[in-house]
Amino acid sequence: MPTNNDMPHQRLRDLQDKAQRRKSVIDDTSGPKIQIGMASCGIAAGALETKAAFEEALTEYGIEASIHTVGCIGHCYAEPVVIIDHPDSGFPPIFYPEVTAGKARMLVNQFLSKNDPRFEHILGAMVENEMVPSVWDFSRFNQEKRIVTEKCGYVDPENIYDYIAMDGYTALASALSMPAEAIINEVKAAGLRGRGGAGFPTGKKWELAKAAPGNKKIVICNADEGDPGAYMDRTIIESNPHQIIEGMAVCALAIGADKGYVYIRAEYPLAVQIITRAIDQAREKGLLGQDILGGGAGFDIEVFQGSGAFVCGEETALIRSIEGYRGMPRHRPPFPVHQGLWDRPTVINNVKTLASIPPIITRGADWFRGIGTPDSPGTAIFSIVGNVTHPGLVEIPMGVTLRTLIFDICGGIPNKKQFKAVQIGGPSGGCLPADFLDTPIDFDSLTDAGAMMGSGGMVVMDEDNCMVDIARYFLDFTQNESCGKCTFCRVGTRHLRDILERLTKGEGVAGDDTLIQSLCEDIKKGSLCGLGKTAPNPVLTSLKYFPEEYEAHIDKKQCPGKVCRPLIAYYIDLDKCARGCDACVGCCPTEAVFTTKNRKKGIDLELCVKCGECQVACPPDYDAVVRISPPELAPVVERA
Repeated sequence: MPTNNDMPHQRLRDLQDKAQRRKSVIDDTSGPKIQIGMASCGIAAGALETKAAFEEALTEYGIEASIHTVGCIGHCYAEPVVIIDHPDSGFPPIFYPEVTAGKARMLVNQFLSKNDPRFEHILGAMVENEMVPSVWDFSRFNQEKRIVTEKCGYVDPENIYDYIAMDGYTALASALSMPAEAIINEVKAAGLRGRGGAGFPTGKKWELAKAAPGNKKIVICNADEGDPGAYMDRTIIESNPHQIIEGMAVCALAIGADKGYVYIRAEYPLAVQIITRAIDQAREKGLLGQDILGGGAGFDIEVFQGSGAFVCGEETALIRSIEGYRGMPRHRPPFPVHQGLWDRPTVINNVKTLASIPPIITRGADWFRGIGTPDSPGTAIFSIVGNVTHPGLVEIPMGVTLRTLIFDICGGIPNKKQFKAVQIGGPSGGCLPADFLDTPIDFDSLTDAGAMMGSGGMVVMDEDNCMVDIARYFLDFTQNESCGKCTFCRVGTRHLRDILERLTKGEGVAGDDTLIQSLCEDIKKGSLCGLGKTAPNPVLTSLKYFPEEYEAHIDKKQCPGKVCRPLIAYYIDLDKCARGCDACVGCCPTEAVFTTKNRKKGIDLELCVKCGECQVACPPDYDAVVRISPPELAPVVERA
């Protein structure tokens, strides 16, 4: 326990002074400041090339400017993202989307050299570190409430002083001067629920671990993010790792732990690199180790890389993995808070849960309670993917409706398509139709609707999606990721997947829908862990809310979404086809497209593999390629 209540604050003030001096040197540097997002999404979109282009152009034009690399600001659809603060221009810091290497050189030439900000390329402007709407009605940021991601996109994740300069580790210094019970009571009063999916009260979990016998306790950060389309934890780690480390250290003080692990999958090499470096920096600055900030408490963290098994997101399977065994869940009780890693009391919290702790300690439980809903305080973070105009990472207050999130914040459905469904909660989440768009986003409301909060993955689907195929896709994922321990999960999910595959091939038989329902219920009841218990959710909800699509597949051998290849065909509408246009000919991989007697095009259905490339290649002005279900409805066209 701490021996000097003032020492942690004094040590932190010394670090803050160094951080502010460093920040002042940067801020006082004459010339523009260029901020480039360099998380995985930015790098994948070409941010490294963008940075190199800025450096070359600045040298070419003889302009002195500083380049600051940061993490992800959440606008993944707009990567590479660049924010330029040109103090002599008279403009506020400006947010530029999709800054390629060529656009970077143009901005140096036009904006930094000639003071022309090129308004046609602007997405938004910044005022006091908060994004505000521009004249183009850019409403994304002013509808978010950022707590966990507040510093993401502003701090360099590989420089600890950036975090300290923004009041980083203030919560840790305060916690070192607080009794453990006071820390736990503050978290309990805040009402924070676990952001990993289950929603268990975080303060209660910490209380149970503290009360467990033994003085060798452990804190684990669960960063084993394996949901398809989910990247919340990875992005937070790549953008602001120190907030997670600080949350772990506060948890350690609360429960009396001296050891921590960050369990992260090896498929996240950049995140592994950044969190490892951040831990080293924290240890070097006395924020981890034997005598944290001179307060007498000791706590250190180790990074453990998982091998990518989805089931290791379940806490008991994760524990087995760290211990060197195959990741398989075990019966509970005993729960990890009583008997966890190496049989020691262990708290396992998600990345988002731990990153919520420092703001709660520094701003208070009442402040946190004032955000969200009474039963689900705080914010929710989602990675929005699929058929939505502005996919990316979004942090919103609990209680915001699905409609507001999908249509107002993320721009709605592109290409004038109709919204069909949203799948929430990862591969084990439920598929909700348009009737549920006004459902508040919180733990209980989503559960009542048949979905679940999960870890924060959200897939938006439009009218062209097939719900049977969607159910098959997610069931295939969970079946492959089953550890095989439970017969109902190992065998049941395979049988369920096989039935769904038959339906997508037009091989369904009467009674398949009843069999699917029965099998889903058996799998839920007979499985040990959350993977098996929730694996049928996409199937059950799609069957409940879209029964007509199952009936079409079983009875009519049709795919209403025109997705399932055995149930569709492509043909060319001769009334729309233009003579002499060979766009579809050049893209066909099997030479199934041929010329008709009147010099228009047709498709040989026996050669067609239904890849859809001809439909993509057909000029929008013609829109002559038609996709139809069932395939026998496609007209037969004779060759020339």
